[in-house]
Order: sequence, then C-alpha cells, then structure tokens
Amino acid sequence: MLELIVPEGLACGIDEAGRGPLAGPVVAAAVILDPARPIAGLNDSKKLSEKRREALAGEIRAKALAWAVAEATVEEIDQLNILHATFLAMQRAVAALSVVPERVMVDGNRCPKLPIPVEAVVKGDGKIASIAAASILAKTVRDAGMLALHAVYPQYGFDRHMGYPTAAHFSALEAHGASPVHRRSFAPVAKQLSLL
Repeated sequence: MLELIVPEGLACGIDEAGRGPLAGPVVAAAVILDPARPIAGLNDSKKLSEKRREALAGEIRAKALAWAVAEATVEEIDQLNILHATFLAMQRAVAALSVVPERVMVDGNRCPKLPIPVEAVVKGDGKIASIAAASILAKTVRDAGMLALHAVYPQYGFDRHMGYPTAAHFSALEAHGASPVHRRSFAPVAKQLSLL
C-alpha cells in the first residue's frame, strides 16, 4: 500500500490532465485534504483503474477541506501554448477554492504564478496525497468531458483515446479532418490542416 505524505497546514496539491492530447481542453484540479479524514488508496491517477478513480473522486469531493477543477480551452491552448494554458487552468483552480491555502505544491518541475508560496514536486502525484487527489479529479473530469465531446464528434473515437495521439486518432484525423475541438497549434493537427 502506497503511503503518501500529508503535509502540515493548509497545503494545496495541484495536478493537470490533458497536456499531451491533440484535442479537448487541459484540466487542472486543486485539492486541500483534511488530515482528520484520510482517504485510503490515493495514487497517481494513471496507476489506477477507471473504476477506482471514479470511486476515489467521489470520496475526495466528500472529504477534502476544499477542491476545485478548472480548465483552459482549446482556443486558449492554441493562443498561449500548452504550458501557459496549463498554468492558466491551475491558477483558475486555485482561485476557485473555497479555502485559501497557505502553500501550494504542483506536480512537475515548473510552477504557475500564484499569490501564495508554490513549489514544484517532480513525480508529486506518487508522493504527496493532495497532488494524487488533484490528479484523480483532473483526470476524471477531463475524461467525462471527452466522453461528452465523443457524443458530438463520434467519428474521432474520443471515448477510446480521450484525444491522445494514437494510431486510431491519426487515421480519424486523416479521414475526417480536424474538428473544432482539435488543437490547431499541435503539429499533427496543423499538418492535417496544412498550416505547417
């Protein structure tokens, strides 16, 4: 059983989902866990089954002191670039928290600009409980959003690859061109649109 660190004080964990896909928004979550109400089984969302993620997401929403999920749109990704769009989603998530954290820990090696002390934790979603919780919320919310987009654009198979660059996604792009929810600044989509 993975024992993740629960930092002292009002520490907020942040993680994102959807930096790599060719379509859909990038989603960030911010979570302040309640040390008095521990959640068993938290881990990097990629290491959990879909069923386990969904169950934990419900528990996180019920037990966390505060949580928020925010996104940056495809248009914002294309305008700003994926890194800055990710930071924008993270800033929005922190701003939406009902409790102001004393400090913030972000999964990865770069930090968004925030009005509170912030530190980057490499592989934080496998080390810090609140970052793991944020990774689970971000992933479940983004996946639900991609399933909703699949209902509008079924020809791309978003329900299977969630917008990530897979062989099936490339052949759908080839066959149908780019949809309005594809990221035009990403090379495979730009190439498809003959923008390169």
